[in-house]
Amino acid sequence: MMHRDKCKSNRDTGHRAIQRGFTLIELMVVIAIIMILATIAAGNYQKSVVRAKETTLRTDLKVMRDAIQHYTEDKEAAPSSLDDLVSSHYIQQIPTDPMTNAKDWNTVSEDLDVSPEQSASGITDVHSASDKISPFENDPYSSW
Repeated sequence: MMHRDKCKSNRDTGHRAIQRGFTLIELMVVIAIIMILATIAAGNYQKSVVRAKETTLRTDLKVMRDAIQHYTEDKEAAPSSLDDLVSSHYIQQIPTDPMTNAKDWNTVSEDLDVSPEQSASGITDVHSASDKISPFENDPYSSW
């Protein structure tokens, strides 16, 4: 009699092990939660990528504007192109616009009175060539 009880309890234990699995509903709920979390994470990642590009844009613009100013002060004439800044070693290279992924900066040229006897035209400012609008600042990158 004891032998039968042992066999019966082993079969019950095996049967219970099968019932311990997940139901289809439980799996669907877990997958839905994972999908929601992944969507939130992807949105946050995209925002951080845009913020990083904007920070890079601001830094590149500041570096180029400082180089234009120093070039103009040192040479007593504004650079005629961004390449002049590179060839005169005011910057190592023209940076890539992070918003357009190209070296297609919009430059502003004006006639400058360098001294009372001399006036020259050249680059006085630089802007991004992107027509996109910052989602954080609500103004176009080309106005920065």
